[in-house]
Amino acid sequence: MRWALVKVSLAVTAMVVVAFAVPLGLVIREMARDRAFSNAEREAAAVAPALSITTDRDQLERVVASAGSDAGISVHLPAGGNGGADIGRRRATDEDIAAVRAMGRASTTEVQGGSTLLQPVALSSGEIAVVEVYVPESEVTNGVGTAWAVLAAVGAALIVGSVAVADRLGVRMVQPAQRLAEGAHELGEGKLGARVPEEGPKELRLAAVAFNSMADQVVQLLANERELAADLSHRLRTPLTVLRLNAASLGDGPAADQTRSAVEQLEREVDTIIRTARDARPRTAAAGPGAGCDAAEVVRERMGFWSALAEDEGRKWRVAGADRPVRIPVARADLAAALDALLGNVFRHTAEGTAFAVDLHNGEDAVIVLVSDAGPGIPDPEAAMARGRGSGSDGSTGLGLDIVRRLAESTGGDVRIGSSVLGGTEVRIWIQLDGRASPERRRGHRGSVRSRRGPRLISSVNRPRSLP
Repeated sequence: MRWALVKVSLAVTAMVVVAFAVPLGLVIREMARDRAFSNAEREAAAVAPALSITTDRDQLERVVASAGSDAGISVHLPAGGNGGADIGRRRATDEDIAAVRAMGRASTTEVQGGSTLLQPVALSSGEIAVVEVYVPESEVTNGVGTAWAVLAAVGAALIVGSVAVADRLGVRMVQPAQRLAEGAHELGEGKLGARVPEEGPKELRLAAVAFNSMADQVVQLLANERELAADLSHRLRTPLTVLRLNAASLGDGPAADQTRSAVEQLEREVDTIIRTARDARPRTAAAGPGAGCDAAEVVRERMGFWSALAEDEGRKWRVAGADRPVRIPVARADLAAALDALLGNVFRHTAEGTAFAVDLHNGEDAVIVLVSDAGPGIPDPEAAMARGRGSGSDGSTGLGLDIVRRLAESTGGDVRIGSSVLGGTEVRIWIQLDGRASPERRRGHRGSVRSRRGPRLISSVNRPRSLP
């Protein structure tokens, strides 16, 4: 906007300067010409009285010498017995002189080096003499160059001044707009205290007022949301207490131990939700240097948990690529929540006995986690990725895949749903290690990821017994 105002001001001022300076320059040149020929007319008028009295050559030479330079004034007497006489240097042609005598009025004609004024004068004898006054070109243009230079300097000063004023006005308009854009950017990054000064032009002041009001409402809505999440989570403590007491009375055995471990984990998750909801600082920034977890360890841990339920339902399962450490810039709890959401969907939306697998692929700039099953698949993957829509079946809220999506996008990656080699659904989580790759770059690097897919398919009989 600033440079647009400067360009508009430059164009308008330049047109105005040209519109006024060019005609004024032409007027100055004409005024200089008129001044030069007015002087020539005065010199010719000084010789005319003498010609009306006498035509004696000596007397006329003295008059011409006293009127001006001998090289500038000449007198052309009419033809007499000796063919006429010329006093001074002749520059005009005989035709021009004869034409002036015939017309009886003054005339100008171009000659080498300038112009001449031919002024007819009536003699006492009734004949016509012609006074010629030479006007050099330097006298016609005397002062014109200086005047044009002054006009050019004034025009340049006007242009520079108008550009400077437009630039200052542009700064006054642009700075509030820049501050508004910076405030919106900061608010988008999670800096809820971002506000903009309410200054500048009226429209920008109104925009600043609206932005600050919107930011206040966002802060209030987030505070209300945190309080609501904390209150709802706190209500879960009562049924959890009942579950914990009932689990304690189950006695010994793998199923009882698994139930008690699940209740303890659920209590920890509820406590985490309450603490996070009460925290006034939203976690919108990416993980800092050194933060993250070992994806292979988290995969082994969660598969150890879900394998017990898989054995009960007669499901075959497989884990591949989790035999060595794989560091990713994601918090351990977040990755565990994403895996639980995907594996929970497998158990919730596929029939008992349906096989599933978790594959971990490690590349130079990305890590891919594949969760696949042999179920019926998802007919509309795009709708399934929409937050809150779900699959339309009972118990489906659509928030599980959204948790997975936000996990991947926090690193610059993405989530895609497709068909698996098992014949059902495959959910691919692309976790970007540097956080800067675009979707085009991610598609182009699919082949660069080193696969660690193992060939074995572990049945429920061979599952590990490790529990969380």
